[in-house]
Amino acid sequence: MLVTMKELVDEAYEGGYAVPAPNVDNEHNLRAAIEAAEELNSPVIIGHICGYNPDIQYFGRIATDLARRAKVKVAINLDHGGSFEDCMAGIQAGFTSIMIDRSQASFEDNIREVAELAKAAHALGITVEAELGHVGVGQNYAVDGKQMLTNPEEALQFVQETNVDCLAVAVGTAHGVYQGEPHIRFELLEELTEKIPVPLVLHGGSGSGDENLRRCAKLGICKVNLSNDLRKAAIESLVEQDLNGDGAYEMYNYLAAGFKSKLKHYIELLGSKDKCGETNE
Repeated sequence: MLVTMKELVDEAYEGGYAVPAPNVDNEHNLRAAIEAAEELNSPVIIGHICGYNPDIQYFGRIATDLARRAKVKVAINLDHGGSFEDCMAGIQAGFTSIMIDRSQASFEDNIREVAELAKAAHALGITVEAELGHVGVGQNYAVDGKQMLTNPEEALQFVQETNVDCLAVAVGTAHGVYQGEPHIRFELLEELTEKIPVPLVLHGGSGSGDENLRRCAKLGICKVNLSNDLRKAAIESLVEQDLNGDGAYEMYNYLAAGFKSKLKHYIELLGSKDKCGETNE
């Protein structure tokens, strides 16, 4: 069933687990993500970035239709909406959540722009996620892993003034492949959890380490974004196959199988397995 992301992260907040948020860009990995959630009776938040599919409007029709037919709760989230136009495109495509990313703007501009978009999105019943601090890239982890971490006092003010439904925080993770070992600031995460009255989100879940992610889920993270690990697993599944003769016809099935298997691993790791008590028949 298609639901808002607020419903899923609020339930995770109360239940002490995290919902996986796989990033998808086509019907094949979209179906794989929903199938993984159905097989483990887990809620799932489907993430999609503008530009990853050439036609977000058509992709939105596919995604929302499959979500409505799913046996578990599925939210469709625009990930890293970098411009007003991106956010509006996600809303027009039927997404039930918009991540408004102004994390590289000044604190004041971040608040102002997020508050404006949140007011519009909330009027339409759409969940709003924003980011404070900035989750950088793994290739520059020596710098990005230390700079622009989320300040708890600023985070409280930000949430109060923007009225966002959940907040992505920078506590030491990074997008993409890490150069060096990830170092999660668990003390900072604990302080943010205690101070911030809305569910927290972790970007850069791939490569951050199973034990680190399990601990984050127990310390208040309610949504974990995943992309690189799932895509690698899909490719690994494909290259392990014999593609001689007619084997290549199964290409998309092999890719989907690897994607789904890795996502099921994260569903169990984050504690969302069997957390979807209300399902379609």
